[in-house]
Amino acid sequence: MTHAAHIELKEVRKAYRIGSEAISIFSDLDLTIPQGDFVAIMGPSGSGKSTLLNMLAGIDRPDAGSLTIGDHRLDWMGEAALASWRAHNVGIVFQFYNLLPMLTAAENVELPLLLKPLSKKERRERVDKVLDLVGLAGRERQYPSSMSGGQQQRIGIARAIVSDPSLLLCDEPTGDLDRASADDVLQMLTFLNRELGKTIVMVTHDPRAAGSARRTLYLDKGQFIEAEKAA
Repeated sequence: MTHAAHIELKEVRKAYRIGSEAISIFSDLDLTIPQGDFVAIMGPSGSGKSTLLNMLAGIDRPDAGSLTIGDHRLDWMGEAALASWRAHNVGIVFQFYNLLPMLTAAENVELPLLLKPLSKKERRERVDKVLDLVGLAGRERQYPSSMSGGQQQRIGIARAIVSDPSLLLCDEPTGDLDRASADDVLQMLTFLNRELGKTIVMVTHDPRAAGSARRTLYLDKGQFIEAEKAA
């Protein structure tokens, strides 16, 4: 069962240790992302963008402060509970697709469903539905090596949404694509946000990609600066 993806970070602190030295990433970070928002996060390399995505995915934990998504306090949850929550509520889109080359398009998309109590027929129906949604109906048996970068990223998006998560986390989803393919992917993300109500948090270095979001936040010295908000 998926839950609403209203995101609330309050006074979040995060640091990494390198030897005896603690490198602070976030110090008292606050952030609110309403359910159904589409937020682009920009900022220099090393500013903590990927760390933030990992925390929102329940992969990494704050050192202090609270991280709430929907009705779940992620910083209070154990590893098993986080893994279960992530499987039901979060889809992740990667820069380099992370497809398994020995699996077909349909088999790659089906992977998140293998942990769910679904019949083979039910899994196939879901896979066919999302492949059609991303414009790749009829490509079920193709392997990633025979697809363009843009098509591979569409497979990545299909895999991210096949479990119908409420939250999509996108890490440089257009970073490895040519402009036309990037625009196709951004149109797909806009559709998922505006038509299907997915909450999307997208890390990007590309101002044009950020322009597809409803608002853009700049991460600077461990704090957010809101740049603009769409009507």
